[in-house]
Amino acid sequence: MTALPDPHDFIGIGLGPFNLGLACLTEPIDELSGVFLESKPDFEWHAGMFLEGAHLQTPFMSDLVTMADPTSPYSFLNYLKERGRLYSFYIRENFYPLRTEYNDYCRWVAGRLSSVRFNETVESVTYDESAALYTARTLAGSVFRARHLVLGTGTPPYIPEACRDLGGDLLHNSRYLERKAALQAKESITLVGSGQSAAEIYYDLLSEIDVHGYRLNWVTRSPRFFPLEYTKLTLEMTSPEYVDYFHTLPEQTRYRLDSGQKGLFKGIDGELIDAIFDLLYQKNLPGPVPTRLLTNSALRSARYEESSGTYTLDLHQEEQDKEYSLTTEGLILATGYRYTPPAFLEPITGRLRHDSRGRFDVARNYSIDTTGRGVFLQNAGTHTHSITSPDLGMGAYRNAYIIGELLGREYYPVEKSIAFQEFAV
Repeated sequence: MTALPDPHDFIGIGLGPFNLGLACLTEPIDELSGVFLESKPDFEWHAGMFLEGAHLQTPFMSDLVTMADPTSPYSFLNYLKERGRLYSFYIRENFYPLRTEYNDYCRWVAGRLSSVRFNETVESVTYDESAALYTARTLAGSVFRARHLVLGTGTPPYIPEACRDLGGDLLHNSRYLERKAALQAKESITLVGSGQSAAEIYYDLLSEIDVHGYRLNWVTRSPRFFPLEYTKLTLEMTSPEYVDYFHTLPEQTRYRLDSGQKGLFKGIDGELIDAIFDLLYQKNLPGPVPTRLLTNSALRSARYEESSGTYTLDLHQEEQDKEYSLTTEGLILATGYRYTPPAFLEPITGRLRHDSRGRFDVARNYSIDTTGRGVFLQNAGTHTHSITSPDLGMGAYRNAYIIGELLGREYYPVEKSIAFQEFAV
């Protein structure tokens, strides 16, 4: 009988920026033994959206470690120094790293960590009551045991129900660049969505509309193209105090706020909105450009006609309460991402807490298991931890918090109070 491996203190499953940050921050802690399992062969973060000039919407200090440990060798500034680009970044005088640059930074970090295992797809997680250990088994046949789990599998692309199993070559924006050339060979392209990704793709396609000669539509359910709200007092909502306040609100209140706060982290960069208008103005100087921007338009249903290679989108103009249709050859869904509990958790479902809507009931310390300190969740908690959940700048804070829970004591000082405003009475 093959001996089971010695247990780790924790297993991190999935290696997006948040779990990668946890790997960085736990690397120097001798008291913690952890392993991180990732199904991909290397680190990759939204590679389908590496459009030229696209940048993060958070400053470079929202890297993997700085907000918890500014002295860490895994900081973005240290990455720049080792790449020989620190002075160039300084002279650039722009706090916001390019998206391709951030991805390269994460790959640079991942290559320096001893706890990371790529090509390890977790197939199942079980719990041994007698040993008080979780066991993760992978498709490659590996077995890992640990006292804790940290889930960082991310949020998969969301396809609206109207477009599921539709057929044809529609795509989610996460695959935009790999399919861009094929899209531009079509006579018409329609983009559905309202956030930053939709705006970046629209600008990119509009830039080359006269080169390829396609018709371009941008359809959004939103009543207007909302800018990302980025004022400083609003940014105080990404603070420990606001997490404390939000988490203590009644569940229904949290869900109501969750649906109403999307513009605080899913809006469009204001400069990009202005750039789109300026580009439209420029393109229209010689004559009308074949493009339409359609707001207040909710996608109700869709059909694909294989013989003509076209999609028909049935839309509802919500303010006018009118139905209309749009036909297009190319279809891009910039419809965001939604968390789906991984199938490998099914054997331990009984150990996990859920709220009245069936979503994980995430405790203030980011745990989701019945013990309150066995299984921790990265991201996927806007309904419990507000807009701080997907915010890159709060990743190091959450990881410092989780590390304190794993150790039973504070290792990286966790800020308790940083906001000028008061959220609770």
